[in-house]
Amino acid sequence: MRSLSPRTAAAAALTGAICAAGSLAAGTGSALGALGPRAEAGCQVDYATADWGTGFTATVTITNRGPGVDGWTLTYSYTGDQRLANGWNGRWSQSGTTVTVAGESWNAQLAAGASVQAGAQFTYSGTNAPPAAFTLNGTRCDTGGDPTDPPTTPPPDGPAPELEVSGNRFVDSGGNTVRLLGVNRSGGEFACVQGNGIWDGPMDASSVAAIKSWNVNAVRVPLNSDCWLGLDNVDPAYGGTAYRNAVKNYVTLLEENGITPILELHWSHGTWTGYDSHCETANAECQKPMPDAEHAPEFWRQVATAYKADTAVVLDLFNEPYPNNLQVMDYGQSWACWRDGGPACPGLTYEAAGMQDLLDAVRSTGARNVVLVAGNSYSNDLGQWLAQKPSDPTGNLAAAWHSYNFNYCKDASCWDQQLAPVAAQVPLVAGEIGENTCGHSYVDTLMAWLDARGASYLGWTWNTWDCSSGPSLISSYDGTPTAYGAGLRDHLLALP
Repeated sequence: MRSLSPRTAAAAALTGAICAAGSLAAGTGSALGALGPRAEAGCQVDYATADWGTGFTATVTITNRGPGVDGWTLTYSYTGDQRLANGWNGRWSQSGTTVTVAGESWNAQLAAGASVQAGAQFTYSGTNAPPAAFTLNGTRCDTGGDPTDPPTTPPPDGPAPELEVSGNRFVDSGGNTVRLLGVNRSGGEFACVQGNGIWDGPMDASSVAAIKSWNVNAVRVPLNSDCWLGLDNVDPAYGGTAYRNAVKNYVTLLEENGITPILELHWSHGTWTGYDSHCETANAECQKPMPDAEHAPEFWRQVATAYKADTAVVLDLFNEPYPNNLQVMDYGQSWACWRDGGPACPGLTYEAAGMQDLLDAVRSTGARNVVLVAGNSYSNDLGQWLAQKPSDPTGNLAAAWHSYNFNYCKDASCWDQQLAPVAAQVPLVAGEIGENTCGHSYVDTLMAWLDARGASYLGWTWNTWDCSSGPSLISSYDGTPTAYGAGLRDHLLALP
C-alpha cells in the first residue's frame, strides 16, 4: 500500500495488478490406503469462539482418534438463534439449530491421529451457549478442554522464533510450522523524511501489548532508505544512528513479546515523473516504481549486517514494485526489470536495482534470514514470480503479495491461477491485505482462501487513519478496532 501519512492519505489511489492468465493442475495427496467412511474408534473436537455481542466466529479443530477416513462430516447443534453467515475450510450448512460442516476435496482425508480445522461466522441475539456435543461421521466425539474458556491467547512472551524455509512452509528451530499472522505498523517510512519524528504514534510496550491482544504473531515495519542511511535531506534527529537505534529498539520489543518483526523497504530514492508518478523528487519521499541502484543495495547490506545474527527477523526487499504500470515496457520486459534492474528497465529515468541485486546485497553479508520478495504491479501480480524469482543460495526465500478490494487480482479465480502454484512451492505471505469499504467482507473471503492453503497474511494498517482513505485497522492505539479492523481481529482470535 502507498503509505498514507496524514498529509497524503486522502489523495492516495492504488493501481493493482492485471491478473495474468495461467493454469493450475490440481494436486493429489498421497494415498492413505483403504479408508473407511467412519471414525470408528473415536474423535475429539476442540471448539473456540471470538464473540462481539451480535455475532461470533467459531473454530472447530477435529482430531481423528480412530483409523484414517476418506471423507468426514461433523454435526452439532446450538440451543439459541445462532445463524450461519459464512464458513471456510469446509462446506458449512445449517438446518434449524443443527450445523453441519463437511471436508473439502483437499482436506477430506483424515489420517489416524491427524487434525483438521474449519471455521465459520455466525450472527445471534440473546445468549450464545457452546454446543454440548459433536458427531463425526456418526460417532460421538470427546470435547477438548472447557468450551467456555477463552478461545485463544496472544502469542507467548518472547523470544520470537528463529525462522527458516522448509518447502512451502516457515519452520522454527524445532521444525514446527509457523504462519505469520498480524498487522503492518506504518510510520517509519514517512515521518522521518517529512521532519515529523521517526514513527507515527506510539511504539512503546503498551502499544505492542495492544497489537498482541489480537493474537498477532508478526508485525511488518515499513522503512525509509534515506532515513536509515542518514542522507542530507533527512533531519539528523530522525535519521542515521537515531533512526537505526529506534528500529532496533522496536525490533527488540516485538521479539520480547514473541512477535516476528518484518523489516521492509517502503520508500526509496530515484526520480520518476512519468506515468503513475507519486512525487517529483529523487528523495525517498514517496513510493517509487523500483528500488534504486544508488542507495537500496547499501540499505540492505547495512540492515542485513545489523540483523544477520538474529534469524527471528524477516527481511522484505521492496514494498510494491510496479514497472508493469509505467507504460514504457511490455509485460515480459517489466518482469525482467523486476528481477534484474539496470539495463533491463528501458524507459525508467533512474538506475534501478532488481530483486536479485537486493537479495545479493543481503546474502553478501552472510545473513541467512528469511527474505520476502514482492511481485509486480504493486505486488498484486505473481503471474511470473516462479519463472523470474531471484536465485537464493540459502533457500530461505518466500513470495510476498498484496491484496485489496480495489486491485485487479481480487477474486478466487485469479488467486487459483496466480497464487496457488506459488503457494505450493514456497511460503506465501500476503504482506498487506485490506479494503477501503470500512467493512471486512473482502478480507473475510481472502483470509479463508489463505487459511486453506496455510499462507500468511498481515492487515494494513495499525494506524488511526480514516479507513476509507487508507485502510485502517484501529481508531485508537489501545487496539479499538474500526469496523474493518474488527474483521481481522475476530478472525485472528478464532485461530489457534
